[in-house]
Amino acid sequence: MKTRAIDFLGIATIFLWIISFAIMFTINFTPLYSFDVNFFNIPDQVGLSSEVIMENYHILLDYLNKPWVSELNMPDFSSSESGLFHFYEVKRLFLLDYGILIGTTIGSFFYLRYLKRSKRNWVLLRPFMWGIFAPTIILFLIAANFNQLFVLFHQAFFNNDAWIFNPATDPIILALPESFFMHCFVLAFVLIQLLITGVYFYAKKTAFK
Repeated sequence: MKTRAIDFLGIATIFLWIISFAIMFTINFTPLYSFDVNFFNIPDQVGLSSEVIMENYHILLDYLNKPWVSELNMPDFSSSESGLFHFYEVKRLFLLDYGILIGTTIGSFFYLRYLKRSKRNWVLLRPFMWGIFAPTIILFLIAANFNQLFVLFHQAFFNNDAWIFNPATDPIILALPESFFMHCFVLAFVLIQLLITGVYFYAKKTAFK
């Protein structure tokens, strides 16, 4: 019974690590946004150069990523109180993800070491074999109707309408089109798919060693 509980918590910890790592990588993968700035002709829509847009984007990321940065001040984009509050809520989610990532990194390390020492890597095979299919299903849903998924995501994580930006008061929304977030979702779930597959093949290779 104790071993089952350890396995359940250990496997859940690895899955959480995979998800939190994919989120961390995606939100900091600035080449994706740099590509989308040109791909979606964002400079023409906001009337600023790509370089200026990227400078403001880096300022936004600094605010969202760093606990010690308490104010958001993008020099080329004005912000309403509602918009600033939404970014504050996003910042809390970013920091929560980093906290989960740190905790699950430690937990996954000790659980994998425990499995290796007890020669029980085979317990990873079934859950990660099934886990391979989940990201594929979600990617299909993203492709089928991202707009609805995008709305549901915000309704699930935010209990207000501050995420609905008005371009007149929060022009940054013009530089962050919904299609960019779709690319972020796709990248995150591709990473999740690769990491789950990687754990499965690791377990398969070392199952009985």
